[in-house]
Amino acid sequence: MPVEIRVPPLGESLVDAVVGQWLKSEGEAVSRGETILELETDKVNLDVTADEDGVLASIAHSEGDVVTVGEVLGTITAGAVAGNGASAPVAEAPAPPPAPAPAAEPVAAAAPAPVDAVAAIDGAGRAAPAVRRLAEEHNVDLNAIAGSGPGGRVIREDILSLAAARQAPAPAPVAPALAPIPAPAAPAPVAAAEPAASRVEDARGEERIRMNRRRQTIARRLVEAQHTAAMLTTFNEIDMSAVMALRSKRKDAFKEKFGVNLGFMSFFTKASVGALKAYPYVNGEIQGDEIVLKKYYDIGIAVGIEEGLVVPVVRDADRKSFADI
Repeated sequence: MPVEIRVPPLGESLVDAVVGQWLKSEGEAVSRGETILELETDKVNLDVTADEDGVLASIAHSEGDVVTVGEVLGTITAGAVAGNGASAPVAEAPAPPPAPAPAAEPVAAAAPAPVDAVAAIDGAGRAAPAVRRLAEEHNVDLNAIAGSGPGGRVIREDILSLAAARQAPAPAPVAPALAPIPAPAAPAPVAAAEPAASRVEDARGEERIRMNRRRQTIARRLVEAQHTAAMLTTFNEIDMSAVMALRSKRKDAFKEKFGVNLGFMSFFTKASVGALKAYPYVNGEIQGDEIVLKKYYDIGIAVGIEEGLVVPVVRDADRKSFADI
């Protein structure tokens, strides 16, 4: 008998949601309590679980569709077996044991590994998208966690418990060098939170990612704040002694070789490029309901002249030397 999968109550003041990623396809087996779909709302992401054991018979709404509370998302055929969709027999005589395989049968003919065994190889397959994003935020390896959810799936409590039990030490500062500074390895962007299917990249290197409902709401609120709230700027102090010592040591040779002074702006520009590579969302902009991530590094540098303040743009600053900048 088909069991309907409906949009659950979303919480106070929330009446609709966007269909996120389906974790199961039509015809796949599902277990009671297993997460099969994620819904995105303006405030939180919700996991939709199966109410019965069986097979996912139909999907009524695909990724990106807007749905309301109580609306049917799909159906499950309770008690069905994956592969044929038929209900499991009840009160049937037990089937005769299968005949032993011939001795010459190759090992490759063995039955495929169970779904749980395959999922154990890939940690990402054992957690819902919201849990994977939480793991990325706390720098937790899903493959190293024994999930406490149904079928060994990793749940939010597993991530939060592990994150609370450890405190990662802050990395030691690295003194800058005159030679080109290698770009720090970019961490898995929170951006990776968006489904891969929503990413589009052009020839030069602009990547467009469809924002989920929460990001669209945050972006809209930030724009509204610029019109309704007073904006301010914060200043942070840093230790420049290592940079100043390096500049004093190299500035004479630098000017003799390149004919220009070794100022601080080259250091600042290189540091900015490194920061943008480490946090790619800072090097992005919002266009409509998309985040555009830039894979090039054009740095604007404010210069005061007699006519006023101008901001020339140093194109592809990551490819330029200190002298070029």
